[in-house]
Amino acid sequence: MAKYVYPAVFTPEEEGYFIDFPDFDSCYTQGKDIQEGIRMAEDVLSLMLTHFEDEHKEIPNPSAINDLPVSDGAFTTYISCDTTVYRRLMNNTAVKKTLTIPSWLNDSAVAAGLNFSQVLQEALKEQLNLA
Repeated sequence: MAKYVYPAVFTPEEEGYFIDFPDFDSCYTQGKDIQEGIRMAEDVLSLMLTHFEDEHKEIPNPSAINDLPVSDGAFTTYISCDTTVYRRLMNNTAVKKTLTIPSWLNDSAVAAGLNFSQVLQEALKEQLNLA
């Protein structure tokens, strides 16, 4: 899992833009304007790269943006994504865990009104350097 940057080709359409990533087969999207196009491009690129990571497919090197042919009116720009962040956004399903702590620690935590799930999540993020 990592951060990636790939060039995208934005081609104007009657209503918005068609966005294509030449470094990937079938990696494209569209948007009604530039802002939506960039958001959609980030999403589809994240989805594609997450799939490549999950399937242990070789991830291609990004093309040089100036080497990409574009038609009249089209333009190229770089789109970035972070598959770690994308995974967190897309897989936020709660998982039940059973744990054991000393009785005195449980009593102290309950008396302090601590949320055990929140404390465990924060501790795990800190231990994994994800905070």
